[in-house]
Amino acid sequence: MPYLGSEDTVRELRRALANPNVQSDQLRYRNTVLKVIRLMSQGVDVSGVFSEMVKACATVDIVQKKLVYVFLCSYATLNPELSLLVINTLRKDCQDPNPMVRSLALRNMTNLRLPSLVEYVEQPLAAGLRDRAACVRRVAVLGWAKLHNLQPSSEIDAAVVNELYSLLRDPDPVVMVNCLRALEEILKEEGGVAINKPITHHLLNRLKECDIWGQCEVLSVLRRYRPQSEDELFDILSLLDASLVSPHPPVMAATLSLFLSLCSGLPAVSLAALERVCAPLLAACGSASREMRFTALCHIQLLLRSVPGLLSAHYKRFFCSYAEPAYIKQRKMQVLVELVNDENVAMLLDELKGYCTDVNSDTAQAAIAAIGRIGRSYSDRCLEILTGLLGLKQENITSAVVQTLRDLVWVCPQCSNTVCVALEGCEEMLQDSQGKQALLWLLGVYGERVSSAPYTLEVFIDGVRSEASLDVKMELLTATTRLFLCRPAETQDMLGRLLHYCIEEETDMCVRDQALLYYRLLHCGIEETRKVLQGRRSDPSLGVLIGRPADPVSQWACSFNTLEPLRLGTIEAESTTRESPEHVPFDSGPKTDLQETLNCSRVEEVRSDLHSTDSSADVLASNVTAHLSLSLSPALSPEEFERLWMQRQALHADQGVEQMKDEDYACLEEHVQCPAVPHCSPQSLHAAMQLVNIQTLAFTPPNTLPWRVYLYTNTQYACSASKPQSTLILGELLYPGGVKGTGDGETLAEGRENKEEEEQAEGSERAADRKREEEERVKVTLKQQPRDDEALKGFLSILTTVLHTLAS
Repeated sequence: MPYLGSEDTVRELRRALANPNVQSDQLRYRNTVLKVIRLMSQGVDVSGVFSEMVKACATVDIVQKKLVYVFLCSYATLNPELSLLVINTLRKDCQDPNPMVRSLALRNMTNLRLPSLVEYVEQPLAAGLRDRAACVRRVAVLGWAKLHNLQPSSEIDAAVVNELYSLLRDPDPVVMVNCLRALEEILKEEGGVAINKPITHHLLNRLKECDIWGQCEVLSVLRRYRPQSEDELFDILSLLDASLVSPHPPVMAATLSLFLSLCSGLPAVSLAALERVCAPLLAACGSASREMRFTALCHIQLLLRSVPGLLSAHYKRFFCSYAEPAYIKQRKMQVLVELVNDENVAMLLDELKGYCTDVNSDTAQAAIAAIGRIGRSYSDRCLEILTGLLGLKQENITSAVVQTLRDLVWVCPQCSNTVCVALEGCEEMLQDSQGKQALLWLLGVYGERVSSAPYTLEVFIDGVRSEASLDVKMELLTATTRLFLCRPAETQDMLGRLLHYCIEEETDMCVRDQALLYYRLLHCGIEETRKVLQGRRSDPSLGVLIGRPADPVSQWACSFNTLEPLRLGTIEAESTTRESPEHVPFDSGPKTDLQETLNCSRVEEVRSDLHSTDSSADVLASNVTAHLSLSLSPALSPEEFERLWMQRQALHADQGVEQMKDEDYACLEEHVQCPAVPHCSPQSLHAAMQLVNIQTLAFTPPNTLPWRVYLYTNTQYACSASKPQSTLILGELLYPGGVKGTGDGETLAEGRENKEEEEQAEGSERAADRKREEEERVKVTLKQQPRDDEALKGFLSILTTVLHTLAS
């Protein structure tokens, strides 16, 4: 045979197809047709044998018919006139006694996709809807959808639509599902198939007869139906209960999506449904299919947004195996971060620590980033692991650790002392631009605490000519200028050399413009430069990991069982950019006013917003806050806080307040009128406290009674020889929620009896107002050491302002 793909090959095949001797031998004829299909699949243009292939479809051999129909459907658009020749053969086959031949003819008649042939196809399709064979009815139903897709502007006959609606009750489940698909396509402009109560219950009763994808199609269509009563709703939920725990993940996901749609007004039922699907989701996470595992992990992250502790008992199911691909390992680590709690944090950190040395650098960096996220709530343990990883002296690990330390300090500034100690000598192992940027940012912001900061920056400045990354050059400019503000003697010469190079020799305009900005800013004065460059060192918009509020199910229910979770991927996904923290945009909508009201660098601005009840306290607080500042350093671990709090509480119970006045310790209890604060989200409360350098350690979820928050800070005076240099203040906010918070533990019933007596004496209206005021008060308990009454009252004034700002 001539060379494959040449014109001679096509001519040879054409002669063979027209040869009577070949046509008389059924096997030779089929093999010749097969050669044509083989060449067509290899990209050879065999349209020259179209007329011969049309003749070849007139055969009783079903295999040959299928091969010829494949060819005709591929080349019909290139030869629309010749395609008319095959219509008669197809219409004849539609009346064949063999149902397989009839269905094959109908399918390929609609697959020709030629508008000129529509008039010849409608009559066989209409007859196919009433065919006694189910396989023919399946093809005929989908054929009408293909015709509508071929001519979307033309309207399908109403009789055909009614016939399709009647076939929803066809005994064959595939025909029923195909009718749903066809009606959805034909009636798309009208909103799809009409779903009423009889159709809904009919589809639900026959759901078990359908295959997996048929069940998914039915469940997807039923999302548009709204039950007319609560009894009907629960009847539908009862019918769906078995599918909710189906061993097939697509059916389970479609059922849960329908559950959440029907129960949008019943959050308790939605949460119960989420608990029911835990077992199927965990089974899907162990599937042999990697795609199925990844999809299940993405949807589990959606569930954890509303029920954070849903799978905490099964956290070991998300440990990574060696043979898993990197994208599944990274997704599992994101889930593990969401499942961390006090009981499993030690084991999870040990597991993540093992992933930090994975041969895949992306997996190792993801593990280090996961440890950093857990460090928001368990900073001491995570810092120990991160600083230990620096000792491995590996480039990719060191770079990822430095970036993670930068992000951790940005969220938890109390970790800065440990981070500054760990930075010594890191510059030698950093080769990538992102790691260098992270180190330069830390040296610029906390350079006064790192003894070798000027020498490290000098190494970068000496090699600035060979630095290829523009981002590193710009970060180096900012870091050097910031360090100059706090250590001018050591930095002045190198800053001058850096500015001279960037202004006179640098070719990139962004770097040159930034250098000119800093040069002119320094000409305006040190204080002006300090106002611009020395901003906040933390981001109060980021909350702690543990204790954050759960999102409502309705917030993500519409994206469940879609591609959206695979694209977005996460419950509060970490930003993929690894730039300097202050360069990352964040939502400053409701937080801008709070930041303007509570400026952590100038506490004296708080005085104008104080809400005190005693005028002398106002004067005292004003005098104190003018020279008082709050600090998060030295940091206090949760364990140390608990020890000190319990120790002071026992001392308070043994000695009493009167005997403790002479001790180097103070305790203060006040009530603040701010009823809206217990309903604030933990993120808002944490952000507000961070703005004035008050650290929150633990808090109960919102709308939970009794509501408690534990916090601490360190007070310092700007200039005072008679005052202690620093005092530690521990605090508790308590909102009992209607129970009068007395020290001797009165019950709610006793409180009501007292109120009834007051109502009789003062009048019901006045007593009701007083009762409401007492129920809306938050009890503030403060414990201080060493004792400084003025500083304690000043701190109470600042804390009161924060609470009132949140309540407003």
